[in-house]
Amino acid sequence: MMETPDFNRPIFAPVILGTSRQGRASEYAAHFVVDHVAKRPDMRTDLIDIRNIRLSIDDAGEAIKDPKFSKTVNDADALIFVVPEYNHSFPGLLKHVLDTNLKEYIHKAAGVCGVSAGPFGGARMIRNFLPVLRELGMVTIFSDVYFGNAGKLFDPATGEITDAA
Repeated sequence: MMETPDFNRPIFAPVILGTSRQGRASEYAAHFVVDHVAKRPDMRTDLIDIRNIRLSIDDAGEAIKDPKFSKTVNDADALIFVVPEYNHSFPGLLKHVLDTNLKEYIHKAAGVCGVSAGPFGGARMIRNFLPVLRELGMVTIFSDVYFGNAGKLFDPATGEITDAA
């Protein structure tokens, strides 16, 4: 017998910060997204910082999965990715982390927020990232979010957004 889903519970949509680089402006964007999602009474969220996921570089796919990350992704209804654009693509470490799971992603909704130092807000990264999410079994949503000129968009002292528009 299948369990009846509880449609009254909040949607769980963790935010995945997709870089471990020092001085990352995308960290401010990730906190901005978490804050906005957390304000919704019909949703709950958490921040998953891939910097905190320790994986072997001797890749063995699902054999090296991080149990906490896998459980969080498995329990999620949707995933929100905040990912910087590095050389028109996404960080290799994010791909390494994502490749350690598979069944946990199947049929999860996935939204992407691009972050870049330039004016396009990670649009080229998103174009390259969406096929990876689809191959992993996620269902990508129609709209993306673009944080362009990230170095100027967030106050480095406070992390607050400088342009409300």
